[in-house]
Amino acid sequence: MKNFALVIGLLCSTSSMAAQFEFCPAPQTDLNRIYRVDRVTGEVGACQYGQKDGSYGVTICYSAGEGAGPSEASEYGLMASRHEHEAGVFRVDYRSGAMSICYVFEDHVVCTAPEKSGKKP
Repeated sequence: MKNFALVIGLLCSTSSMAAQFEFCPAPQTDLNRIYRVDRVTGEVGACQYGQKDGSYGVTICYSAGEGAGPSEASEYGLMASRHEHEAGVFRVDYRSGAMSICYVFEDHVVCTAPEKSGKKP
């Protein structure tokens, strides 16, 4: 279990600084979903393997929905929790420290409103 969490962390954190996109697998152990974030705009999408109409398999992709579309230009990334039953990932803004939870809902990726720790109600 610890090795799995380490691999997930490495996959989510190892990306080229010049890369436009960052990719991160969902931590859920029985889900083959990969999330993608535009490192500049924060737009989030996801793809996974699936079967349709008796085919051997197809790539099923989910475009950005509510809260997952482009945001103010910054430096965004994705982080998976270590919760093996979690299908979503965190979108992080490395400049402001704000985080959102992003997940597939119906046919789109949706994200919660960005929040920062230390913010008082």
